[in-house]
Amino acid sequence: MLIEWLGDLGGAPSVLRAVAASATRLRLPPPAALIGDWFDSGAVIAPSVPMAPVGVSEVFEVGAGSAVEAVGGGWFGYLSYPDAAADGRGPRVPEACGGWSDCVLRQDRDGQWWFESLTDTTVPGWVADALAEQPSPRPAHIAWSGPDQAKHRRGVLACLEAIAAGEVYQACVCTQFSGRIDGTPIDFFVDAVARTSPARAAYVAGEWGAVASLSPELFLRRRGSDVTSSPIKGTLPRHADPAELRASVKDVAENIMIVDLVRNDLGRVALTGSVTVPELLAVRPAPGVWHLVSTVAARVDVDVPMAAVLDATFPPASVTGTPKTRARRLLAGWESHRRGVYCGTVGLASPVAGCELNVAIRTVEFDASGNAVLGVGGGITADSDPDREWDECLHKAAAIVDASAASPQDGVVQLAP
Repeated sequence: MLIEWLGDLGGAPSVLRAVAASATRLRLPPPAALIGDWFDSGAVIAPSVPMAPVGVSEVFEVGAGSAVEAVGGGWFGYLSYPDAAADGRGPRVPEACGGWSDCVLRQDRDGQWWFESLTDTTVPGWVADALAEQPSPRPAHIAWSGPDQAKHRRGVLACLEAIAAGEVYQACVCTQFSGRIDGTPIDFFVDAVARTSPARAAYVAGEWGAVASLSPELFLRRRGSDVTSSPIKGTLPRHADPAELRASVKDVAENIMIVDLVRNDLGRVALTGSVTVPELLAVRPAPGVWHLVSTVAARVDVDVPMAAVLDATFPPASVTGTPKTRARRLLAGWESHRRGVYCGTVGLASPVAGCELNVAIRTVEFDASGNAVLGVGGGITADSDPDREWDECLHKAAAIVDASAASPQDGVVQLAP
């Protein structure tokens, strides 16, 4: 593998903007990008990745590398949340999609950039030229229509009834904003990342559309035989006192229930006795909110294929409920619209550095015509209040849409222009 130092090229959003502009001008496939806390780095950008639909059993199927000093390249892609919803409609974009890149631009923790190639090739000329340019930011605006508050409330009340009847202990009831973009998805993503600095941001695109994920949550990290998951459960708006999260009976109970579910999921493929909880109920900031985060770790034999790991753990525990199978079946009837990529996962499987996947929350799905969908939701427990759950949805969306200015009217949120 070739590794070449490139120096201080600037922030990841500006580097991605420059590479994307050149790829578009040269009619090359668009870049894929991971920005935030990925692979012990600040950013991993593949300059051009041809993305194609794949079978759901084929995603991220790359050997479990274990290096920490380089990424090199690998398979970038996404896997959608698998379940339908009450409207019965099919997927808006392919259920699973991805592509291979032999090289990446990687920003280390000190802000320095490196070109890494699995095939020992040097920096392509067009990439070098792109990095020497500083294209001007281009605006991208999405005209959002808000979700239906009355329908969300009915879903929450149905969930509370199911909890009272003993069918589930907790479930994540979701709704969605819809809109249409004026501009390009890559410009929307670059601007949003620059403004909000999410920990697990990811971008992939193709002829089918694009996925712009501004997620704060780690679904899975697989490095050699070590597997880690850091579920988020418990949310407060950023202006609130974060100490309230640890003091909240509802939020703490919700987080611990999901930790138990993650332990169970990983236990299906982990080496016996290897599942641990190294971090429980940590309070961490995210765009617009505070979150309660825990970490579950396990050891999985390196010969276990990624398909088996995903079969045991996907969809992520934090966006389903417990018991998981029953919660998913009920959610399909409570939610009006298919989640799509939202609540699925986006990430990279590298033969050098292993696999890292986010939970695709705070994620905008674009189809080929520029239509946009943003899912939001929250975990419902016996102590949940429907009005507070609605407010939590708006708080989570506020960093992406102007939901803080929204007000209910005739059951539908009206958004500020």
